[in-house]
Amino acid sequence: MRAAPPAGAAVYRGMDQATLDRQYSPSSRVASLDAYLREYERLSEAARRAHPVRTSLAYGPHPAERLDYFPGQGAGRAPLLVFVHGGNWQALGRAESAFPVPPLLAAGAAVAVIEYGLAPDVGLDAMAGMVRRAVDWLLRHADGLGFAADRLHLCGTSAGAHLAAMALLPDASAHPDVSGRIAGAVLLSGMYDLEPVRLSYVNDALRLDRAAARRNSPILRLPARLPDTVVARAGNETEEYVRQHDRMVTALRPRAAVTEVVSERRDHFDLPYDLGVPGTGLGDAVLAQMGLEGTTL
Repeated sequence: MRAAPPAGAAVYRGMDQATLDRQYSPSSRVASLDAYLREYERLSEAARRAHPVRTSLAYGPHPAERLDYFPGQGAGRAPLLVFVHGGNWQALGRAESAFPVPPLLAAGAAVAVIEYGLAPDVGLDAMAGMVRRAVDWLLRHADGLGFAADRLHLCGTSAGAHLAAMALLPDASAHPDVSGRIAGAVLLSGMYDLEPVRLSYVNDALRLDRAAARRNSPILRLPARLPDTVVARAGNETEEYVRQHDRMVTALRPRAAVTEVVSERRDHFDLPYDLGVPGTGLGDAVLAQMGLEGTTL
């Protein structure tokens, strides 16, 4: 448990504990988180009913290491978007995370929706390893699944954006290291420096110490070159999420071809609805990165 600081004491960047906790609670900016979670589940169920899908494919030994694969229509040359869900590293899974699938399939992509273990039962280092393992498994099975191995794009939202960013980092200790095999990245409303997360209520589940927070802060470990990256946020985000976004964009620009998207009418939870949707800032950016702009099927 965190030791409670004195009432009103500054914890991070002049913020007291209540303010910092609110800044790392995206639901503080929306009327109802539960409404979004119900909608995620409903839309995900509809996507599975409407489209062919191979469910619960095991990509690793842990019971949570499962993914759902929605084939594309590109005769083996379809690009693949791998979607990593959010939930503050402690909620959600495949059941609620297929909602972005239909417009991506309509544009010509295949989609994989991955599940990973959650805190407090699974630590952050292990979660990052699971996402790497999912990417590696997909690449090794590309021919059988029917997508182009050189066209895998890794997308995450919120906590999933953090885990996707971790997979971009070359790391001799990572098993497997997939950093050089990802064609493009899409990072939505992410947290990239985990020191303030460590100091917030979120760490009650994560249990990060200072060294683990630093080790799992991708912005502190970026290599010289990275794949094309879309970095997006909603207009309705807390100031800390905006600051994390801005810092990541600045850090990435010397290292990658970066497309920044700020969707003013979206919030933290409905921003992923635009994935693959032509005519939206995020949808157009993602389709362009995948080489699918202007595609109609």
